[in-house]
Amino acid sequence: MKRKLIAAIGIAGMVVTVAACGGSDSGSSDNSGADAKELTVWLTVDAQNNWPQLVKAADAAVQKKHPGIKINHEYYGWPDKNTKLDAVLATDKAPDVVEMGNTEMLGYMVKGAFAPLDTSKFTNSSAWLDGLKASVTYDGKTYGVPYYAGGRVGNWRKDVFASVGVKSTPKTYAELTAALDKVQKKEGDKFSAWYQPTRDWYAAMSFVYDAGGSIAVESGGQWKANLSSPESVKGLTEFKNVVDKYMHGDKTKDESDRYIVYGQGKSGMIFGAAWEGATSADPKNDKTGKLKDNLENFVMPGPSGKNMPVFLGGSDLAVPVKSKAQAVAAEWINAFTGPSGQKGLMAKGNLPNNKTDLATLKNDPATAVPATAAESNWFVPMAPGWGQVEKAQVLQTMLQNIGTGKKSVEAAAKDADAAIDKVINTK
Repeated sequence: MKRKLIAAIGIAGMVVTVAACGGSDSGSSDNSGADAKELTVWLTVDAQNNWPQLVKAADAAVQKKHPGIKINHEYYGWPDKNTKLDAVLATDKAPDVVEMGNTEMLGYMVKGAFAPLDTSKFTNSSAWLDGLKASVTYDGKTYGVPYYAGGRVGNWRKDVFASVGVKSTPKTYAELTAALDKVQKKEGDKFSAWYQPTRDWYAAMSFVYDAGGSIAVESGGQWKANLSSPESVKGLTEFKNVVDKYMHGDKTKDESDRYIVYGQGKSGMIFGAAWEGATSADPKNDKTGKLKDNLENFVMPGPSGKNMPVFLGGSDLAVPVKSKAQAVAAEWINAFTGPSGQKGLMAKGNLPNNKTDLATLKNDPATAVPATAAESNWFVPMAPGWGQVEKAQVLQTMLQNIGTGKKSVEAAAKDADAAIDKVINTK
C-alpha cells in the first residue's frame, strides 16, 4: 500500500543532468547492445514480493532469444530508488531497465536521462491508456513503457447511507449529492458526509477536467496555465461546494492519511485510490469495528453527467540513455509488459496498461468499478517546468486558499496561473 501512496505523490526533486544521446528512436542504434551478454534490471520491491514469477517469465523469454545472456535484478524501495538512480546515472554503470513512478518520469525525460523507444516494438502500445501514454511521452517522443496502473473511485459506508434510505450507489452526480445532503443533515456538522481533503489536487483537478478545463494548455511548443479559464473555474467552484457542504474536518490537510481518517468513523464517503477503502477497513485502521464488508466502491459520477475523469497513478519502465544494452532492454520490457505479463498483473489486482485488457475487467463484477472508472482519465501537463510547479505546491496552496475561504475561486486560480506561468516552460 505504501508504494501506491508514494507513486502518485509527484515528480522527484533533483535529477542528475545527463547529456542526451542521439541515435535512433528504437534505442537500437549501432551501439545499442543488440548482442549484449548482460542485462541489469532495476525494479521496486513490489515485483519482488508480489509477482516474481512474471519477472522470471520475462527473463526466460529474453534468454531463449539470447542464449547465455546474464540477467541481473536489483530491487529498491520507493523512498530511496531515485537517490540511487541519480547517483548511478552520473557514472558509466547505469542499469538497462529501471522502474519509475509515472509522475517521476517527466523530470528525467526533460534532462535526457532515458533513451527514446520505438512504440511499434511493444505489444498493445496502440491501446495504452491515455493517461499512461502521456506519462512516457515528451516533446513528441516516447521514453518509456507503461507497466501497470491504479485509479480512483468513490467509496462509501453502506450503513451510513442506508440509515437515510439510500441503498444503492449513485449513478449520477445529482443522486450522489442528494444522498450526501441527507447524511449530512442527519449526522450534523461534526461528521463529514464526504471526507474530501482540501489540498487533494488529484480530486480537485478531476472536477476541473470534468468541467472541460485543464491545468495548462500547450500551443506552439509553449505551455500556459489554464486554471482561471471559465471551464476550470467552474470545476474548482464545484470542488469548493463539496468542501463547504460535506467536509467538516481540517481544511488545511492533504490526502496522505485519508484512509486512516476514514477508518475513524467520522465520515461517510471518500473519493480516492481504489485501495483506500479496503485499507481503512483493515482491523488496524478500523476504529469503528463496522467497516469490514460495509464499504462499497463505485464509479464516481461527475457534474458533467459523465463519469468523473480520474488521475491514473502507476509505474513505467524506461531504458537509461547510458545503457549499453538498449535493444535487449526493450525486448525484456516487452516480454514483461506484454499480454501474459498484463494478465498476471491483473490477477494481482492491478489495472493493465491498455484499453484492450481493461475492457475484459469490466465484465467481472469484482473489477468492474475500478476498470470502468479508469476509462476516463487525465494526467499532468508534460511541460519541462512541471516538476517545479509540483515542488512549489502551487495547486495545493490554491486549493487551501479556496477551501479555507482565504481567497475567492477566481482570485486563487488567477494567482496559481501566474505562479505556474513563471516556471512551466523552464527546464
